[in-house]
Amino acid sequence: MNVGDQAPSFSLPDTSGEQRGPDGVTAVVFTCNHCPYALGWHDRLLAVARDYEGVTFLLVNPNDAERYPTDSYAAMKERVEADGGWPAPYLRDESQEVARAYGAQTTPDVFVLDADGRLRYRGAPDSDYRDPGQDAVWLRDALDAVSKGEAPALAETEPVGCSVKWTQ
Repeated sequence: MNVGDQAPSFSLPDTSGEQRGPDGVTAVVFTCNHCPYALGWHDRLLAVARDYEGVTFLLVNPNDAERYPTDSYAAMKERVEADGGWPAPYLRDESQEVARAYGAQTTPDVFVLDADGRLRYRGAPDSDYRDPGQDAVWLRDALDAVSKGEAPALAETEPVGCSVKWTQ
């Protein structure tokens, strides 16, 4: 999927069993429980979800849970509960259809959609998962622009992280 393309709509279960999908300006972040990159950006991503209340923020785990049991639906639920809940739903893409439709490559891989469901930013949250001071600046800049109906100054960066763990 390229910047400007219509993003596929979807509905996936979150850790409470509720079906969720894109709605209005939306950040879709493919992530997981075990990747050091995803874990390094985790707190920053949740901070963005807290700071952008008018944005639909969806964290999606597409990884093969048979080979990576820490990415199972049960393990996802345990993680959210252990943290006392998250400000954004954590969704399970068991079939990996959503990750394939979006062309997700890594965990994390960030997609920002405008209110019409068009892809406006794709890539990493910021330039360094080890530097919390970066504060997911690329994602924040993209959300600021898209929320105003503008194109982000930086529309695409290279997604950085662990590869999505495909079932086939």
